Amino acid sequence: MRHIFTILGHEIRMLLVNTSTYIAAVLFLTVMGLIFTGLLEVYSQAPQETSPASDFFRLFFLPVFILVPLMTMKSLAEERRLGTLETLLTTPVSTAEVVMGKYGAVYFLYLLFWGSTGGLFYILHRFAANPRLLDSGTLVGGYLYVVVSGLLYVAIGVFASALSRNQAVAAVLTGVMLIILIWGVPLALNVSLLQLPAFQPVHAALEYAQVSLHLDDFSRGIIDTRHLFFYFTGTALMLILTILGVEAKLLHN
Repeated sequence: MRHIFTILGHEIRMLLVNTSTYIAAVLFLTVMGLIFTGLLEVYSQAPQETSPASDFFRLFFLPVFILVPLMTMKSLAEERRLGTLETLLTTPVSTAEVVMGKYGAVYFLYLLFWGSTGGLFYILHRFAANPRLLDSGTLVGGYLYVVVSGLLYVAIGVFASALSRNQAVAAVLTGVMLIILIWGVPLALNVSLLQLPAFQPVHAALEYAQVSLHLDDFSRGIIDTRHLFFYFTGTALMLILTILGVEAKLLHN
């Protein structure tokens, strides 16, 4: 695995000189700025029981549906379309090294984008007259959730990118898988069939996979090792499937 950091450095440089990266950054920061401004307007009109940071992270999933597909759709789909992936793998690098290098670069950019939203809270801290508007525990827990959950969300996007040569198809696949994970799982829990005793293991597994509840726990400062296990194992599974998928496509070609 000694070539991973070489590939990672190259991919990060390519992302930083790509125009689409800056377009995505502007769109992301615009959306997050509008969300933050809207929250502050609500708080300025009437007292609220929770801090702005708590409500800010409750809306975390909305930009994820846009950001992750945009960031990951080119990672492997574009390489396959141009035929450069096959050329790259003729060099002394393994499929795992290529996948991990590309995944690491996108994840780095994902953290960079979310880290930039810390500036919004700095401005609030700098100019807010009421220090109670900032809850340090919620901020730390919320950003920790961003770091941990991002491992899985980006891995899902890279996996989707490995399934198609078309970037648009990869983006749509990513969006569909994220919707199923984030919104589909809670909806499935309401299916009456899953309330039967025979389906209790399935019901318990779906309850365990409710990412919105994970976010609530992190925001309250509750770091459950079961949540960490879910994201780490889910990420590992997605990356393994991505590696196997790329190798299968190469053998098929």
